[in-house]
Amino acid sequence: MVITVSLVLLFGLALFFLLRSKELGPGAAFTAVMFGFFLASTGAAGPINRLAESLIDAASNL
Repeated sequence: MVITVSLVLLFGLALFFLLRSKELGPGAAFTAVMFGFFLASTGAAGPINRLAESLIDAASNL
């Protein structure tokens, strides 16, 4: 669990700087995929899924 959280922080920080510097290439895509992969392994996955479902439900009711 500690390794997963560390990797989420590492990939999240790298993705933040890649997006901020507007370097959107294959490296940024790989970083985004790895960030999402490791984020899904943490306890944040449940709340993120519920938020996405709520947003989709709200959008479909418009």
